[in-house]
Amino acid sequence: MTGLWFFFGVAAGVAIAIPLAVGWNRATARRIRQLEQSARTNERLAEVGALTSGLAHEIKNPLSTVGLNVQLIQEDLRDFARELPADSDLPERMGRTTRRFDTVVRETQRLRAILEDFLRFAGRMELDRSPVSVNEMLDELADFFEPQAAEAKVHLRRKLDANPDVIEGDEGLLKQAILNLMINAVQAMSHAREKSQPHGGADELIVSTQTQRAAADGAEICIQIMDTGPGIDDALARRIFEPYFSTKRSGTGLGLPTARRIAEEHGGTLTVHAEPGRGTAFTLKLPARRK
Repeated sequence: MTGLWFFFGVAAGVAIAIPLAVGWNRATARRIRQLEQSARTNERLAEVGALTSGLAHEIKNPLSTVGLNVQLIQEDLRDFARELPADSDLPERMGRTTRRFDTVVRETQRLRAILEDFLRFAGRMELDRSPVSVNEMLDELADFFEPQAAEAKVHLRRKLDANPDVIEGDEGLLKQAILNLMINAVQAMSHAREKSQPHGGADELIVSTQTQRAAADGAEICIQIMDTGPGIDDALARRIFEPYFSTKRSGTGLGLPTARRIAEEHGGTLTVHAEPGRGTAFTLKLPARRK
């Protein structure tokens, strides 16, 4: 009798195990197919990225040649204009032609700027890491940018941590990201004053640092760029880091996405907090150098 119960027990175990094994095999096969599909998609995206970067480089070189030759034509036109008789309609016609070439030059320069922004955003970011004193870096940036801010009637104020930590990063790329935020802030405040938009004064740019201690992950340095401009609403705040999204007519829409990518390449984050009619604050958080 004991042997019979043993047989039934084994049979029942096998009966239960077979569907489980079949289900497990199906789930495993499905997971493998998903991973293979994901790998093919990633490979395809890498190929598309390489192709678009290569295409941008190929366009950039002849575009520079076009811009240079148009400028040379402009110089020739100015020379011809000085030789034309003043009592004919030729100087006026020459002036119209010159203005059209001016437009070509501006648009060529704009296209070149778009391509350069795209290459910075889409290209591979190689970090040249070294110890960076955050306060010294921001002091250099502030000294450099202060005349531009003053010209726009904006007071640049510094509130730097008295005992900042050092980070391990690429100082050039970090300066690029922070300078972009400062330029955007001053432009937003100037535009708000010109258009009589609601704002928080539109006359102050505050650069601050703060070191936050965390037992588990080490220290974190917060760099904040805050303005008293028009601010932005929640709908815009959710989109400003999207590539090619811009509220400025002349903007490429890649400055803020590139700044965020620089932060992420350093193991940090870039976030925004804004209050419509009062101002905007961008916060760049970076891990401090481990001691």
